[in-house]
Amino acid sequence: MTILHRRRTHDTAHCPASPGVCVTPDCSATVVGDVAVGSMTFFRVHLDQRMNAFWAMEQETEELYQTAHVILDQQTGNFTDEVSELLDYVGSALLVMDRVTLDKQWRGHGFGPVLAMEAVLRLMPGCRAIACSPGVTDVTGNRLRDQAEWDRVNAQIRRGWERMGFRLYRDNVFLLSPTSQVLEEQRGVLRSQFADLGAACTASDR
Repeated sequence: MTILHRRRTHDTAHCPASPGVCVTPDCSATVVGDVAVGSMTFFRVHLDQRMNAFWAMEQETEELYQTAHVILDQQTGNFTDEVSELLDYVGSALLVMDRVTLDKQWRGHGFGPVLAMEAVLRLMPGCRAIACSPGVTDVTGNRLRDQAEWDRVNAQIRRGWERMGFRLYRDNVFLLSPTSQVLEEQRGVLRSQFADLGAACTASDR
């Protein structure tokens, strides 16, 4: 899914007011448009279908296979007994948060966890668990070539997902139960933060 930012752009060339004088938010020269600022990728895996979910994930991507290897039983395609003991039975599917990517200018402001939370809340009905393997996905820049900086950014990303209620299970695979008390508590906190961030961005676009 694409992350969109609704931006207001003021075209001074078509503004009826003198240059630098217009202060009207609803000026006829103001154009509102959606700009893509990132993307999120989720996979919903049905564990109660005829095909073994373990091998279905293996055929999709290497990252999904690594997740399946940690939390699913290879023979049955269901959650391992150990994982099942950690989860309430509120559904049968597995939701994998595969990737959350923001454009560079949108990083470092707390948008990732807020937007991921909203997506998870909409996608999780019918799921017994949400899984993710947090870490850097954009390696095109030069600033993360230093190991210390790489570790710092990865730790920051993990803390963001932990705020949502994700907890490390094993081998960098984090799990979240839809019934998590942390998820419920953070819902209001992150939504309030999202509203504040949105208001700040709207003000900066004017």
